[in-house]
Amino acid sequence: MSRSDDTLVIAIDGGGTRCRMNAFERGDVVSVETGSANVSTDFDRAVREVVRGLQYLAERMSRPVEELSAAPTFVGLAGVTGIDIIERLRAALPFRRVRIADDRPAAVRGVLGQRDGVIAHCGTGSFYAAQFSGDIKLAGGWGPVLGDEASAQWVGRMALRLTLETVDGRVDASPLSARILTDFKGAAGLVGFAGAADPSEFGKLAPQVTSAAADGDTLALKIMSRGASEVARAIGHLGWQAGVPVCLTGGIGPHYGPYLPKNVRTCLSKAEGEPLDGAMSLALDFAREIADEHR
Repeated sequence: MSRSDDTLVIAIDGGGTRCRMNAFERGDVVSVETGSANVSTDFDRAVREVVRGLQYLAERMSRPVEELSAAPTFVGLAGVTGIDIIERLRAALPFRRVRIADDRPAAVRGVLGQRDGVIAHCGTGSFYAAQFSGDIKLAGGWGPVLGDEASAQWVGRMALRLTLETVDGRVDASPLSARILTDFKGAAGLVGFAGAADPSEFGKLAPQVTSAAADGDTLALKIMSRGASEVARAIGHLGWQAGVPVCLTGGIGPHYGPYLPKNVRTCLSKAEGEPLDGAMSLALDFAREIADEHR
C-alpha cells in the first residue's frame, strides 16, 4: 500500500464481531473500532456501528463528520450478498463517494497482497478465497443459517449440539460438555440460549472449544477435526494444490492448523497483512480512480 497519497480516505472492514475503521491522510492513520456489523444478520445495527465509527474518527481527528463523509471511502462488510443490499447501504450510509463490497475482497488484498495463494477466513463467520495470477475466486460467506462452516459461531453451535447429544447418550460426555451443561444450568437452559442467541454470542463459545481441544478433550477434538475437514474441502474446491500457500485468518482460523491434513499443514503461510490493510489499499485505489477521472 502506497503511503505517498495526500488524499484523505476512509477504509472500513466490518464483520460479525467488530467493525474497524481507518482514516488515512499524508502518511498518518487514525483507527477506531465499534461493534458487530454484519448486514445480513442485522442491517440496521451494522449501519449504526459504521456511523458511530465515523463519529469516533471525527472526534479523534478534530474534523467535522461532514468532511470525513466526503472522503473517498471503501466499505467492506460481512453479509453484502448482491447489488440490492449494496444500494440499500449506499442510501443508508452518509458517505458521498463510496465503494461497497462484502468483506472478502479486502481480506484477499490484505492477506495475500499480489501473490498466489488461498485463504480460509474463519472469524464469527467464514469464507474461502483463492488468488491465482491476480484472479480471485470466492466461496462460502453465506451466513450463519446456510453456511459459515468452520466459523466461530459454527464451532459454538456444534459444541452445543454435541453437548445435547451427550445428554441423549449418543455421544460420550467430556469435560467440555460437562462444563457447558453447568454454565447453562442444564439442557433446558442451553436450548433457551440457542433460541435467542445471535452469531457473535455463539462465537464466544469457540475459545472454550479450542482450549479444550488443546487439552485433548474428545468432544472438542471432534469439533475441530470437523472444522478442519470443512477448510480442506473448501480450499480443494478453489483449486488448491500442494505447494500453494495457505493462509488461515480470523479469530479461530489459525487454530485449525494442527488438525489439517499434512499436505495442507506444510503449506501454511503467514498473512502479509490484515483485512483492514486490504480495505485501506482498496480505498486508495478508489481515490486514485476518482482523481484520474478529474484530470
